[in-house]
Amino acid sequence: MNGIVGVDGCRAGWMAVWRETHKGDPRFRFHIHVFANLAELELAIPGFAALAIDMPIGLPDRIEGAGRPPEKAVRPLLGARQSSVFSIPARAAVEAADYAEACRQALAASFPPRKVARQGFNLFPRIRELDRFLRARPALQGCVVETHPELVFRRLKGEPLLHPKKTSAGREERLALLAAAGLPGALLASAPPQGAGGDDLLDAAACLLTAERHAQGEALSHPAEIVRDAHGLPMAIWA
Repeated sequence: MNGIVGVDGCRAGWMAVWRETHKGDPRFRFHIHVFANLAELELAIPGFAALAIDMPIGLPDRIEGAGRPPEKAVRPLLGARQSSVFSIPARAAVEAADYAEACRQALAASFPPRKVARQGFNLFPRIRELDRFLRARPALQGCVVETHPELVFRRLKGEPLLHPKKTSAGREERLALLAAAGLPGALLASAPPQGAGGDDLLDAAACLLTAERHAQGEALSHPAEIVRDAHGLPMAIWA
């Protein structure tokens, strides 16, 4: 089996959309599922060829300006949608036990000094899980990449999207782009699994397109010159 996987964080864990092919069978089989954790996903989709995930990979020890290099590279491309790109703080802040400590660590390791947004803090458990997952599996670091759905949609359209994703116009705009990119209507019309929303399904499908491009050597890195954190994890958003 040759799996290509797109993953988005959701309320119940990780929303995954993947396609598989088997030797001698040219047809694609698409699947959707919510996994409680990444280890469960790895067991269910063994030997995947590429996985693109909407979650930060690579945590610097210090932040200069508004986030990591990937966030600073991507925001100018997204127009009105750039607020969807959170500023990720230094590793010590992400690893903090509570919000107050995260703010203290972020202030100490940033210039200009910046605290942690509450919305960003809520992502930290998922970021830590992904960070530990990849650090424990060096062999996967070449096939697991960070992506961002709004950047994927921007690449599909050739310009920033007009509507926020949680509006009916935004959903239709994104559905049309995914369909034009070749994803089957049955997949896009699927009800999201329990624990995920309709926007999670569309975001995971967008991530799947980045995984496809990465497997084919066609994905673009932002920034073009990849910087790595102290653990060797690349800091780049791909699309």
